[in-house]
Amino acid sequence: MERTLSIIKPDGTSRGLIGEVISRFEKNGIKIAGMKMIHLSKDDAKAFYAVHKERPFFDSLTDFMSSGPIVALILEGENVINRNREIMGATNFTEAVPGTIRRCFATDIEKNVVHGSDSPESAEFEIGYFFQ
Repeated sequence: MERTLSIIKPDGTSRGLIGEVISRFEKNGIKIAGMKMIHLSKDDAKAFYAVHKERPFFDSLTDFMSSGPIVALILEGENVINRNREIMGATNFTEAVPGTIRRCFATDIEKNVVHGSDSPESAEFEIGYFFQ
């Protein structure tokens, strides 16, 4: 059994997409093992996304992620990291497969509704960041 972190970003929470996102996970046999809604401070967002601190989008990303509440989810299931990434779709929603969360709901590359861990190592760090 594998675990990963998913985040419903501020654009997803403000647009009332929490239930839709969770439903897509559950319909695909993914268990929600933990969930909490929080509002990240700018410093919290910077710490979470520290791996991207040298990237040109870092300030914009951390501004966005601290702009409103998020829902942090622990997802659990077989091969859940890859399955979650398939359900989310490509980061650039214009390249995402039709029917994926990002293709259906994203409005730009940053406001793409969801975040998901990309490896077992990042999942471990990210889950630990939000859950004790």
